[in-house]
Amino acid sequence: MVVLNKIYTRTGDKGDTALGNGARVPKDSLRVEAYGTVDETNAVVGLARLHATGEVDAALARIQNDLFDLGADLCRPEMEKDAEAEYPPLRASDAQVDRLEAEIDAMNAHLSTLRSFVLPGGSPLAAHLHQCRTVSRRAERLTVRLAHEDEVNPAVIRYLNRLSDWCFVASRAANENGATDVLWVPGANR
Repeated sequence: MVVLNKIYTRTGDKGDTALGNGARVPKDSLRVEAYGTVDETNAVVGLARLHATGEVDAALARIQNDLFDLGADLCRPEMEKDAEAEYPPLRASDAQVDRLEAEIDAMNAHLSTLRSFVLPGGSPLAAHLHQCRTVSRRAERLTVRLAHEDEVNPAVIRYLNRLSDWCFVASRAANENGATDVLWVPGANR
């Protein structure tokens, strides 16, 4: 259980922060950049939810919870020491990735065939989902970079990769199953 009764601690006033294992690192470390961008992804998903209803809103709520799981995973390095931890660290799982894939497949089954690249836009929900897609791609790039330097749970990378796909497909669904997508016209303004 998380208990937050004091918000500021002053422990980061000199530019460092604590990871989930207690280690202190600079706030601009790649690991902090990665989980900070996952947090940013969560914030833009919250903006998208302002325009979502029904099952899409419920799916976005699940995604927000998953993104907190991913952040918790990324802030706890040294996975090989998980067995020694006083409590089991939270790790992203393949089941979370599988759920995104199933939801992508279900939404995609109703979409019109895509014959051009899609520009971000259309409905307000679609536009916000495109922003979610691009921020999750940045989180993925940072996490991949981190994985070149340090241990990262591979399920985190897979989840972020699938999430951007989910957001793309959901944006098309939000545009009347692709009927009102804004399509790129190559060279239109030459």
